Amino acid sequence: MKLTVNGKVHQVTEEQSRMKLLRYLREVLNLTGAKKGCGIGICGTCSVLVDNEVKAGCQTTVAEVAYKEIVTIEGFHAKDGGLHPLQQAFIDHGAIQCGFCTPGMVLTAHAFLLKHPNPTREKIRSAITGNLCRCTGYQQIIDAIEAAAVYYQNVPISEQ
Repeated sequence: MKLTVNGKVHQVTEEQSRMKLLRYLREVLNLTGAKKGCGIGICGTCSVLVDNEVKAGCQTTVAEVAYKEIVTIEGFHAKDGGLHPLQQAFIDHGAIQCGFCTPGMVLTAHAFLLKHPNPTREKIRSAITGNLCRCTGYQQIIDAIEAAAVYYQNVPISEQ
């Protein structure tokens, strides 16, 4: 079985295919951006993108996502390898503090903005309800996502 993570193909053993994706990413691939939070898929800290859809890595097995495109925060960046405009917006708006929720929040926002490039603040708020943050109070996160939406409105999806 093969697993594509951040553009790199990995051969997965039978035993690894039964692992939760979060554990595989952290323990086998040493990609520690996705965090273990609640362990039941409701806090958003383990969020990764699977074919540009948000998935809870703690609830998804490796076998379930074989032959799909998985992106973790380590593989999320601008075409030139620098910070993606969404990541820069999080920095610019003070939407990161401890950083525990940030990877999942950024990936969730990206998946949302791909589908809704011109969102209202209420839709942004609703889109991130599955991602818990204890530091920022959410306003800075909503501000960052709203600011980054301009990028998604002006750049073709194939370049995002």
